Amino acid sequence: MRNTSNRKGVFFLILIIFLLFQVINPLVAQENPLPFKSGEKLHYKVSYNWEFVWVDAGKVVFEVDSTQYNDLPVYQFKSFGRSLTTYDWIFKVRDHFQSVADAISLCPYYFERNTHEGGYKVHNNFEFDYPNKQVISQTENAQHPASIDTLALDDFVMDVQTAVYYARSLDYNAMQVGQKIPMRMIMDGEIFNLHGRYLGIEIIENYDRQIYRCHKFSVLLVEGTIFSGGEDLFVWLTDDRNHIPILVEAKIMVGSVKAYFTKGENIFHPMESLVE
Repeated sequence: MRNTSNRKGVFFLILIIFLLFQVINPLVAQENPLPFKSGEKLHYKVSYNWEFVWVDAGKVVFEVDSTQYNDLPVYQFKSFGRSLTTYDWIFKVRDHFQSVADAISLCPYYFERNTHEGGYKVHNNFEFDYPNKQVISQTENAQHPASIDTLALDDFVMDVQTAVYYARSLDYNAMQVGQKIPMRMIMDGEIFNLHGRYLGIEIIENYDRQIYRCHKFSVLLVEGTIFSGGEDLFVWLTDDRNHIPILVEAKIMVGSVKAYFTKGENIFHPMESLVE
């Protein structure tokens, strides 16, 4: 697990939860109030399977706050991912993400990523300039110096952080099984055209033996050093008014990974998807 490909696989243990909802479709958002509120905090553990052995390797926390941005009411979404202390000696990960999004439409205004994986660091800033239809992208990593670029904002584009919360606002009951959902995502200063596929309702058992009724998706992954490409990422989120991600599972080049919901604080609605 010490070569470059496997190191990136370890980082993905933390990053996977941020990428889990690359299935955004702005045409099917609900008219109902958003399924989360300020003060919500969701916790996950991330496990890695290598040669038939599952290892708990990381954890991720999501937080929601209400604030102001350029005198507008917004949500601030913050996430922190890290490798477990017992895993740090193999590959230490400390990742911070934050987004600022409109309090009603959830269109992103600002995104920042600070990631530290081993000796590799990445710092990204995206500013969404809607009047001028552009994204000002500032990117920097351990191999490339800081650079500024301007990308055309000619269609609906989400950052990976805001996408998690926007996806929770979608009307899944209006989707058909097998429906293909296109999306556009900005990552590392580049815009990707991807898609997800709705797979219907499924009853699943979480790691703590709690049973949930969930909506299930598959997601198209970009081929590279971590993935072989194809719809190899699967997502389960609660079939209730919260739409909380319960489980994420993905195949990577070496092994597979799972992210499990462990607990939530200040959840907006009762967890009606729990099966007695």
